[in-house]
Amino acid sequence: MNDWNMKRQRRGAPSELMQTLRERFGERFSTAPAVREQHGRDESPYDAIPPDGVLFATTTEEVAEAVRMCARHRVPVIAFGAGSSIEGHVLAVQGGITIDLSRMNKVLLVSTEDLTATAEAGVTRKQLNAEIRGTGLFFPIDPGADACLGGMAATRASGTNAVRYGTMRENVLGLTVVTAEGKVIRTARRARKSSAGYDLTRIFVGSEGTLGIITEVTVRLYPQPEAVSAAVCSFPDVVNAVNTVIQAIQLGVPLARAELLDALTVSAVNRHSGTALKEQPMLFLEFHGTPSSVREQAQTVQEIARENGGEDFDWADRPEERTRLWNARHTAFLACIRLRPGARAFTTDACVPISRLADCIRETIEDTRTSSLPCPIFGHVGDGNFHCVIVADPHSPAEMEEAERLNQRVMQRALAMDGTCTGEHGVGLHKIPLLSQEFGDDAVDLMRRLKMAWDPLNILNPGKIVLP
Repeated sequence: MNDWNMKRQRRGAPSELMQTLRERFGERFSTAPAVREQHGRDESPYDAIPPDGVLFATTTEEVAEAVRMCARHRVPVIAFGAGSSIEGHVLAVQGGITIDLSRMNKVLLVSTEDLTATAEAGVTRKQLNAEIRGTGLFFPIDPGADACLGGMAATRASGTNAVRYGTMRENVLGLTVVTAEGKVIRTARRARKSSAGYDLTRIFVGSEGTLGIITEVTVRLYPQPEAVSAAVCSFPDVVNAVNTVIQAIQLGVPLARAELLDALTVSAVNRHSGTALKEQPMLFLEFHGTPSSVREQAQTVQEIARENGGEDFDWADRPEERTRLWNARHTAFLACIRLRPGARAFTTDACVPISRLADCIRETIEDTRTSSLPCPIFGHVGDGNFHCVIVADPHSPAEMEEAERLNQRVMQRALAMDGTCTGEHGVGLHKIPLLSQEFGDDAVDLMRRLKMAWDPLNILNPGKIVLP
């Protein structure tokens, strides 16, 4: 962990700027210690690094105005949504002003004919789905936390449905963005496709607030499936569970969700959520389609599971049963942290070609068995992505060092298998050194030149993804 070095690079906001922000935005600009502390931490293992002030913006024009003010003083600007990121994305490592977008929470347009919705950046995924429920459509990206759409786009988020519906990369159709100069741009119109110019949408998706601040997002919607069925299936070991998913995908079964929990994660979920799941490696599965296609998919996967030592499916057909099941899965991260109250989690985010997934998980299990730290494993095995949550005592330097050692080994293992150091969490502070290994120095230099061309004053979330 290197946050102590970054604290020395702070560019404090001058009193003139602070006074200007107070006069312009009144009580929506705060320098209260508690507010600053809240906006200087996320779910990463880093200590809080608060900004100098927090602006609660309500419109794109206000965001643009605040960015222009900060640019005149060369003061950093950090966008903040739900604060659920886990790689230090929102930490004010160079000081500056945080712009909280959570009050920009209006769904602006739902086009049922075009299967799209446009919403402000502070709209959460659950809010969007609640507002469109009566249309027969839904938005499938669910990273677990009730994250904001702007943050989900900025980190190229994913989740349990990605195996069938893709990630934010595939489901963001257009953006409204405030640039480092405080200008407002739209990256695309509402046509389903375009070959006009550079694909600015794809550049901003995953840019983690370092190239612009996303204030509106247009996303793809999908018809609610006619039939939905969920099931859990226990296995004698993790590798057999993973192989079941791999074989199902290779046979062309259109799984909607395929989530792996190892025995320790299942135990943690039971304690946290009050469930009574069998404490063995387990798959959480979901099938979408017509009643007949769902039955056919489930039968095929059940047969594959049995060949891999899996037990008979335990079904959750009613909506309330499915909701309870997936709520339990979505609390897995928090449940794992609570294995040791007061601990912090180093959450690895390995993603490898699906043909190497079983090997990567098996080697990770063998590696972590030698450690005294709890290292539960769960993840979205349908697209080759898994998380090893390494739980350490923040007051023990030895444990924090051991957790980081294991964390680095998981990421190095994924890279050695032609995978990525982050499947869905982003780079943030923590994974900057790994980009050169993943892409090569020349590619990272190209990213750096793009950053400096679009943000020459280096004010947009500095210290993340690439360094000057």
